[in-house]
Amino acid sequence: MYVEQIMTMLGLSDLQFALAAIGLLILIVVAILNFKYSRARRKAKEQNQYATDERFAREPSFGQGFADAGERAEPSFGEPLSSATSTPEKFVIDPRIDCVITLRFDESISGAEILAEISAWNDLHGKPSARWICEGLNADQDAAEDWEELKPESTYSELQLAIQLAGRRGAIGVLELSDFCSRAQALADTLGSQIDMPSVNTMLESAKELDVMAADSDIQLSINVLFDESCPWGNFDALMRQRGFKLARNGRHYEFHSNGKPIFNSSDLDPNKPVTQLSLLLEVPLVPQDDRAFERMLGEGVEIAQVANGRLVDDNGINLSEAAVISIRQHLDVLYANLERYGIPAGSSTASRLFS
Repeated sequence: MYVEQIMTMLGLSDLQFALAAIGLLILIVVAILNFKYSRARRKAKEQNQYATDERFAREPSFGQGFADAGERAEPSFGEPLSSATSTPEKFVIDPRIDCVITLRFDESISGAEILAEISAWNDLHGKPSARWICEGLNADQDAAEDWEELKPESTYSELQLAIQLAGRRGAIGVLELSDFCSRAQALADTLGSQIDMPSVNTMLESAKELDVMAADSDIQLSINVLFDESCPWGNFDALMRQRGFKLARNGRHYEFHSNGKPIFNSSDLDPNKPVTQLSLLLEVPLVPQDDRAFERMLGEGVEIAQVANGRLVDDNGINLSEAAVISIRQHLDVLYANLERYGIPAGSSTASRLFS
């Protein structure tokens, strides 16, 4: 009853009141995140005052994003490396799949000062799952006017902060996006810069649209070879190598390469047992259309079946028909066309990020 009186006094409809309540909730969440970030940054600065010279000499790495920055470690071939210790992969900001926030400085600012502020983000609890990227517009006279990974010795007139809006885990969440925005706003306040930031609702809508497109395009094709008689591992291994396949590091599946990169691979096999079925797998969005990966995978399946006395079957064990192959080709044409229409062609670096 009290709420209805307030709505009547303010002249608000039910929809207007609901939208106002949602907006107020978002403001509260952002304020809380800002408060937590400020406390964490002050704490990080206090700890840095007592750090050793060796610690100051280390530069944060921004290959995969702020959340993954830290010391580098040499790779090993034992236990799998975690994301915190492996050498991060470098990415470039792409507005087609990233939320991009721009900071503009009235006067050029050194990369060292920016890195010092951003390094405090690593001390926050709970690392986000999405990729964070930072790039600066080099203001040095002799440098090319292009965005680049931050360097301590360079100066920058603008800064771009970006977070990936969607991936195979789904679209970015409102809390994670709000956290990103609050950190960017706090950084702009600290550095005294102007900030260009889209609205949270706009970014969330873009994330949902991107996630729907990615879900519709995230297709894995398989060609199955069912052997009439089990094939001993030694004979099978020799056949696969003869066909140009390479055994993966784990020793359990094979990869078929083109131009030095794998374009399709087999499912996992047990090297201690005879092979009764081989499945060749193709991640369609990750391989350029020009590689004709499906046709080559189909051709390899036919050749292996003929040599090893097998037959091509679908996932239900039914012989693969020519009509089924034609249908697959038609669906592939539509899929490739949709990816091109969204500006994310199969096999591109943008597609690799989106579908990884």
